[in-house]
Amino acid sequence: MRYYLLVVFFLFSTMLPYAQQNPARLIVRGDDMGFSNSGNLAAIKTYKEGIVRSVEVLVPSPWFPEAVQLLKENPGLDVGIHLTLTSEWDNIKWRPLSDCPSLKDPDGYFYPMIRPNKNYPNRSVLQNKWSLEDVEKEFRTQIELAIRKVPRISHVSGHMGCTNMNEEVAKLTQRLAKEYNINIDPSAEGVKSVSYKGAGKTSAEKKQAFIAMLHTLEAGNTYLFVDHPAFDTPEMRAIHHIGYEDVAADRQGVVDIWTDAEIIALINKLNIQLISYKDLL
Repeated sequence: MRYYLLVVFFLFSTMLPYAQQNPARLIVRGDDMGFSNSGNLAAIKTYKEGIVRSVEVLVPSPWFPEAVQLLKENPGLDVGIHLTLTSEWDNIKWRPLSDCPSLKDPDGYFYPMIRPNKNYPNRSVLQNKWSLEDVEKEFRTQIELAIRKVPRISHVSGHMGCTNMNEEVAKLTQRLAKEYNINIDPSAEGVKSVSYKGAGKTSAEKKQAFIAMLHTLEAGNTYLFVDHPAFDTPEMRAIHHIGYEDVAADRQGVVDIWTDAEIIALINKLNIQLISYKDLL
């Protein structure tokens, strides 16, 4: 028994310095800044009072100008452009920034979905005659406006999977990211995507599932966790689409866990280092 305890102590004592010197690193990324005032304010709160280190902006969305101003006021926050080819909400819409007829629905908006969706028949990009030329034109326009308004843009991501809707678009996105020098690619840096470990319907469930996820992070590895913070306000309660009606409550739950004192203390206790995309360089 004594020998066993000595072995355990030896292993623990040799592993502890490694964990301290090579902590698990975690990027907490808040998506969809610009789609609402509520989302904008929540993104900033989760950065200033919580664990967010990178945010993504939707350039064609209606609250993008406010997002630009808030980002100017918070220069330490890492920013990515969340390229989009969709406008998914029923009560609020946005249009392409370029002349790209193959990406517009009959009303001139983006289609609500990228891939076929039973709730929105024939209203996805892939169900219509889109062209790669139009995708490139729109992506370039969004990137150039983003860089002009937020010069510190560091990387690219895709809203609703638009940058990976097929192999051609994925290659186009990589080429544009390199051309505009915003090509920090987590997958190329060995970053592992993580998500809630368990049910996440309610705020309480989200918190426990997030805590469970934190306990799985291993020393020496880097991880990426993505979600969408927003406040439960009358504005947010009016934003929804078929199949996702509880948007306001769901996204308030994200704010709650990302600013939770117990979560922050646990991250420190587990020696998890919070980083941004820029820190990958």
